[in-house]
Amino acid sequence: MKTAATAAAFAVLSTSAFAQDLSASLPESVGKVAPALETYVGDALFNDEWSNHALAPRDRALVTFAAALTRHETEALERYLTLALDAGVTASELSETITHLAFYTGLENAVAAAEAAAPVFAARGISTADLPGATTDLLPLNEEAEAARESLVQGNYGDVSQGVVDHTRDVLFRDLWLRADLAARDRSLITVAALIAAGQPEQMSFHLNRAMDNGLSQAEASGMLSHLAFYTGWPKVFSALPVAKQVFESRN
Repeated sequence: MKTAATAAAFAVLSTSAFAQDLSASLPESVGKVAPALETYVGDALFNDEWSNHALAPRDRALVTFAAALTRHETEALERYLTLALDAGVTASELSETITHLAFYTGLENAVAAAEAAAPVFAARGISTADLPGATTDLLPLNEEAEAARESLVQGNYGDVSQGVVDHTRDVLFRDLWLRADLAARDRSLITVAALIAAGQPEQMSFHLNRAMDNGLSQAEASGMLSHLAFYTGWPKVFSALPVAKQVFESRN
């Protein structure tokens, strides 16, 4: 049964402001150069995929922005960031998304996203005072799960690069992942989206399991895969499908 929150999320899709912003995410030049592409995008992506209830519009906008950041699609970042704000993603959540993905896609991708976000935030009156700082509330640590993860990584890679092991523990899993300004479920969502966009399905198993432990449903994960096929290309999603299939079957 659809919850009130889910119904509200899909109601956003029908509002004129968001519908216009969704259309604006495709430049006019596309219709002038590739009218068939414009039709495919309008029919299959905007009118069909974006309205599919498997994944809420807010989540679709968030993973679209995450994919564009990962792929360093600098000219599209401002459009997708605006789209995310109009779909209900908060400025704080976008700020945390940029910070989080610096560790999963590389620093310069995050810097480019920050540069794209700055004029959008300024136009909407969003200042640094409205955004999470370096010190913020941390969520409780799952000590048992973190101990198991640390033991596995230390055992496998401690003699290869202790620095990587230490930073993974101290910076990522005992700090970044616990920052409360982006829900753990959303951190997992953007991490999996980034891995798909980067063509790194070998890293997906751990993070998709973690995403589902953090509250992402199988239907939502399936919807994310379908959505990202349009934004990352079918080959990357087909490379991710066997991993998703294995994770789904192991959990069922």
